[in-house]
Formats: sequence, structure tokens, C-alpha cells
Amino acid sequence: MKKWKTLKSEYLHKSPFGNIRKDQCELPNGIVIDDYYVNEYSDWVNAVVITKDKQIVLVEQYRYAGGDFFLEVPAGKREEGETHEEGLVREVKEETGFTSLKDPILLGEFMVNPATQNNKVKTYLILDAYKAYEQDLDDTEEIKVTLFDFEEFGNLVRTNQIKTQLFTANAYFMAQDFLSSKSNGI
Repeated sequence: MKKWKTLKSEYLHKSPFGNIRKDQCELPNGIVIDDYYVNEYSDWVNAVVITKDKQIVLVEQYRYAGGDFFLEVPAGKREEGETHEEGLVREVKEETGFTSLKDPILLGEFMVNPATQNNKVKTYLILDAYKAYEQDLDDTEEIKVTLFDFEEFGNLVRTNQIKTQLFTANAYFMAQDFLSSKSNGI
């Protein structure tokens, strides 16, 4: 297999939320696709945050495109000059007020949707978290912090009893797998 060639590229839209790019691509077999659209978004980080009492820290917020409220793991973009871990710790602190004395554990790095998007998400696990701060939200954020028993949350996801999104479910099951591979669990 061979990679596609980009013959031409132009931006149709640029914004703080992301860009839309139209490319002309040539496939290895010579076929040319004149209008291949790519959504350019920033990379982000997210974390499964677990307290000393084995509760998962989640944020509930309204998601306009989804038209409803969703329970999610804390997540966000890095700010300029931050490492992934620094951005993650800051986002968790701002959104939830939780922190930990333990370093975040990288669970994985994945492309979000490489067919049409160029961004990645890095997923971490934070253990022994505790509430140390008040939320520090942006003007456009309204976030409710909710705690669930870690194991019970998995049952709610598996049985579709809560509204969440793919990245939260994936992060949860990666954390569960990581913890079950350890002899002592959480």
C-alpha cells in the first residue's frame, strides 16, 4: 500500500474551534479526488480521575451539537508551552477542583477520526485524587462535578443507562483494563 498524494490544498474556513480544509488528492491507482475535506482540530488530553475512595470524578455539561447533557471524563486542550501532563493537570483542576500527588499515567494516544480529522487525544489515569480547589471555569463553561463508584460507572456505560460520549467510555475501559492488569487493582 502507498500513501495518497496531496495535489492541492485550500482552507474554506478557519476559527478558534477548528479549520476546514479542502484537498485534491491522488490515490496510488491514479484516481484523483477533487474535494476531500479535512477537519483540523487541536489535540487534547483527557483523564480518568479516581479518588482514594475508588470513585470516578466526572463532569456533566451541555453539549450543543449533541443537544443534551453528557457525563464525561475531564478533558481539554493544552495551552501554549504546556506539556500534555501539565495541560491535563490544569484542566482537571479547573473543571473539577481535584488533584493528586501522583503523576498521571499515560493509557494511550489515539487519532480521533483519521478519515476526516487530523487531531489526537491522549488519555491518562490519575489515582488517589482529592478535592483541593474550587472550580475555575471559563465564561462559556457550566460544569457539574459528579462522583460515581468506579465499577458501577462501568455498568452504567455498558447498559446505556447514562448519556456519555465515546471518548469517556473508551477512557474508562482503558483504565479498567490497566487497573485489572495490576495485581492489587485500584
